[in-house]
Amino acid sequence: MCVNTTKEKQDTGFIPHNEIEEILASPIREDWTRLEEILSKSLAIETLTPEETAYLLKIKSPDMWDRIFEVALEVKKKVYDNRIVTFAPLYLANLCINNCLYCGFRRDNELMQRRKLSIEEVVSETKILCGEIGHKRLIVVYGEHPETGIDYICDTIKTIYSVKVPTKRGYGSIRRVNVNAPPMSVEELKRLKEVGIGTYQVFQETYHLPTYEYVHPKGTRKHDYLWRLYVMHRAMEAGIDDVGIGVLFGLYDWRFEVLGLLYHSRELEKEFGIGPHTISFPRLEPALNTPYVQETKYKVNDEDFKKLIAVLRLAVPYTGLIITAREPASIRDEMINIGITQTDASTRIGIGAYSDRLTEQELKRQQFQLGDTRSLDELIRDLAKMGYITSFCTAGYRCGRTGKRIMSLLKSGQEGQFCKLNAILTFREWLDDFASEETRAMGEKLIEKEMEEVKASMPHMFDKLLEYYEKTCQGARDLYF
Repeated sequence: MCVNTTKEKQDTGFIPHNEIEEILASPIREDWTRLEEILSKSLAIETLTPEETAYLLKIKSPDMWDRIFEVALEVKKKVYDNRIVTFAPLYLANLCINNCLYCGFRRDNELMQRRKLSIEEVVSETKILCGEIGHKRLIVVYGEHPETGIDYICDTIKTIYSVKVPTKRGYGSIRRVNVNAPPMSVEELKRLKEVGIGTYQVFQETYHLPTYEYVHPKGTRKHDYLWRLYVMHRAMEAGIDDVGIGVLFGLYDWRFEVLGLLYHSRELEKEFGIGPHTISFPRLEPALNTPYVQETKYKVNDEDFKKLIAVLRLAVPYTGLIITAREPASIRDEMINIGITQTDASTRIGIGAYSDRLTEQELKRQQFQLGDTRSLDELIRDLAKMGYITSFCTAGYRCGRTGKRIMSLLKSGQEGQFCKLNAILTFREWLDDFASEETRAMGEKLIEKEMEEVKASMPHMFDKLLEYYEKTCQGARDLYF
């Protein structure tokens, strides 16, 4: 095994490029016994080693891949049961000082219509998201620009939390705001913590340093690989123990990126005892006046996309995996049956697009082109047909089930018990307040099945669940375990 030189450690931090390339280049002998040894480790909810993960990545046998897909779903159900968490992205601005070659928001893209939302517009967008559509979680997205710095971020998050809208039976509100924002200092991250965010999400985009520096040109803030790489260390220091990592697949070899995500996860576990709460893996999508997307030779096809999701589910078995509306509906539905636990719906990524009631994508206002524009109602109905209950639960963040505590609960399978109960309650809320008649009827059948499962597997919790459930049917809101 190649040992990193001091120079490489300085350049690439905890992502050992030479070691990763050696691991990926080493041949394997496909062996069922070895495969089952690795899969049994995943089923025990243990993080895989780079060598074990690379072994999975190198497999060619279709039968072995079928087994990998089967166990990936088994691991997902063991940790997360049959729940899918939904959210909506809210883009606050498309102002940016960076010049990323793949991004429609890049500084030099003169065709992009630039603006940021005012506080009044943030209220309008939030009212639609929580009062008409029924979302309880948002991921708010900010570019890197002086006009959308930490003061603006904190003010807009406080505004979002303040909005409450009457609904059919109760009220709509955003109970958890996750943040996708540029890397920040410890002092700025402490302010984010104080404002009550959920997950702090920063994607490295690519862990391959030469590619990273090429697609993020010199003279921009984002060119600094290590500043971005170590942001989750700073977040932990600031007290934010719920972080999300990811890459943009299509910038470099997807196998290298999978191992990069694994090394990042293992680094956080080693240093802080807390791995990433979520991992995301968006693929490059067409964007306005962005030729790089068509030029790259590293685009990930659907078959490899399925493989990398399965391997990540097995390599970091406790973490939530997020797939977004970048992907078409058919791909999203298939990947949910491999290992996905979170996805968005009713998605609009143009600035102010929810209030403007845009039904068509307007590339002059958005970062990239969407693949799936299903409404939340449509997605929930489709998930119910597949046997998945949509969870709007945000209780863990108010009960202290974050950081090391949630990691231990996830690894032991206990977190799924709390979440199953809360999923039923929040799903009932949503059906009463927002669902179409068709979706409501289908959802109620699913709730009956879920209640029977709780009665059989958690009889000691059933009476309390029934009490909370009846109160929810009568109009009570935000009851949780």
